[in-house]
Amino acid sequence: MINKKNSLKEFERLMDIMDKLRESCPWDMKQSNETLRKLTIEETYELADAIISSDDEGIRNELGDLMLHIVFYAKIGSEKGVFSMEDVLRGINEKLIYRHPHVFSGVRVSGADEVEKNWEHLKIRENDGNKPVLSGVPPSLPAMVKANRIQEKVSGVGFDWEKPGQVWDKVLEEISELKNEIEKYDREKIESELGDVIFSLINASRLYGIDPEAALEKTNRKFIKRFNHLEKETVSRGKSLHNMSLDEMNEIWERAKKND
Repeated sequence: MINKKNSLKEFERLMDIMDKLRESCPWDMKQSNETLRKLTIEETYELADAIISSDDEGIRNELGDLMLHIVFYAKIGSEKGVFSMEDVLRGINEKLIYRHPHVFSGVRVSGADEVEKNWEHLKIRENDGNKPVLSGVPPSLPAMVKANRIQEKVSGVGFDWEKPGQVWDKVLEEISELKNEIEKYDREKIESELGDVIFSLINASRLYGIDPEAALEKTNRKFIKRFNHLEKETVSRGKSLHNMSLDEMNEIWERAKKND
């Protein structure tokens, strides 16, 4: 159970600390939205790493770092006279209430899927229906995250497969088109078709409730672990990877897979 009184006390303490830092610390005094941006992105990725690793202590620490950034941006906004922390909190409170009519206004929903679709419809209505559906996808998102978000957005307005299994025909179609371009060896078209294959696989992962970014990162970590084992085993044999045959490396690799 969250102790709201103590949480508010610590949040106020953080805001007081930020006030003091902006008054007295040379580094904090010179920061701006622009200088903080890349640091915020780094902190977000560190939180993502902690989540993938199921590191609860790491998640707690990284949430604190992100909270600091939120307070920092709000402080800068207040100094510029454009918005305050109160404005930030009021805005998200009102948004959450408006986008959850099934909780606050007695609207009935059948489940989480309908909640998600309603969310996208309400976002469009907030702008009198004049804002393009995909306008809310940040251009600077990493390509894989962006593809997933694009697909979520269009799904929210009904542009989606009726059943998840239908996506596999599209995946196979894109792979076939990629193979055709590889045979012709048109580099530009290979790149285009490879992008289509990846996009369709991201779509498949979404339909099956899998985060493609997290799935790929877990595979990255698995590969690193296995390759590190391969390299360590090679050195223990007094050999070098450069001088080993692929068959020799595969033998060690297969043993490394059994240790996952």
